[in-house]
Amino acid sequence: MSLMVVSMACVGFFLLQGAWPHEGGQDKPFLSAWPSPVVSEGEHVALQCRSRLGFNEFSLSKEDGMPVPELYNRVFRNTVFIGPVTPAHAGTYRCRGSHPHFLTGWSAPSNPLVIMVTGVHRKPSLLAHPGPLVKSEETVILQCWSDVMFEHFLLHREGISKDPSRLVGQIHDGVSKANFSIGPMMLALAGTYRCYGSVTHTSYQLSAPSDPLDIVVTGPYEKPSLSAQPGPKVQAGESVTLSCSSRSSYDMYHLSREGGAHERRLPAVRKVNRTFQADFPLGPATHGGTYRCFGSFRHSPYELSDPSDPLLVSVTGNPRHLHVLIGTSVVIILFILLLFFLLHLWYSNKKNAAVMDQEPAGNRTANSEDSDEQDPQEVTYAQLDHCVFTQRKITRPSQRPKTPPTDTSMY
Repeated sequence: MSLMVVSMACVGFFLLQGAWPHEGGQDKPFLSAWPSPVVSEGEHVALQCRSRLGFNEFSLSKEDGMPVPELYNRVFRNTVFIGPVTPAHAGTYRCRGSHPHFLTGWSAPSNPLVIMVTGVHRKPSLLAHPGPLVKSEETVILQCWSDVMFEHFLLHREGISKDPSRLVGQIHDGVSKANFSIGPMMLALAGTYRCYGSVTHTSYQLSAPSDPLDIVVTGPYEKPSLSAQPGPKVQAGESVTLSCSSRSSYDMYHLSREGGAHERRLPAVRKVNRTFQADFPLGPATHGGTYRCFGSFRHSPYELSDPSDPLLVSVTGNPRHLHVLIGTSVVIILFILLLFFLLHLWYSNKKNAAVMDQEPAGNRTANSEDSDEQDPQEVTYAQLDHCVFTQRKITRPSQRPKTPPTDTSMY
């Protein structure tokens, strides 16, 4: 009986040792960052240390880069929030978990997690070759480049928590660039991509992110049809509308032009003939091109149908609105010239009037003396009519007091 009790105690001890790992054991925790290990300067990031055993507490340590004093000798529960993030937070982190049933203290250290802080340098540019619409099973090249001499480039897909891809920058013709190969293309690789640049001495401090680039996989659904109204051949300046339609219940249609940098999107509208259609107005036609359209569903925005058959839109003749524009421009120019002439004439007249008002005082005195020598009953008035002077003599009634005659009559 005693032998059985001892045996059961030994079995229980070994089971307990297997269930709760000791320090340095194989059952190490997993450290992750949410929403992403790539964090813009000034934002926040959450670090979570997890294990299948579950932890009551965990500690966090930073292995390289600038020290972060708020992490030293501190124990956290579940999640620790870091922020506002500064370049000092960039670096490699690990965590250790603690549990009341651990016999020898803390767990083994977790996987390394690299936190990268962006916004330290000017953003690079991101391009897709041959284009952002990629057929299933094909390969696309994403090129990140900048006139800043970055030594490394990183490519990151939004919504993915794993470390971004890293390549050494190649310098050609005064620019630094790196080519990332993505493929064979599948839905799991589609999404929104951004790239960053870094220099060697601050490899965890990155540039501002490039503008987002959507990589879309095409081919899993049937192609729609594309037509032009009033037709694919139009006179320059005339309006043209491209209609994309299908019997498949697509939620959205996408219109692209060969050589164009951006696509246009419009929601599909159900028609009376049970087709789903979107009308893309191109406005007054100025130049032609080859167009294609695609359909997509709301639940899978990065997955498009096969492209429609190409539609060549050709534009002939001179734009009619150009003649109207030229005529209007001529009228405006003539009006401006006429206005300038009238203003010049008005200014000249005003200047002449000012000169006349500012005659020398001697001339005004002589004129007044001459006037005194004239008959006191005659006064000269000057009437000003647009700088044309006329003189008019007006005889005023004498204002001398009337006196009786000096001759007397003797009776």
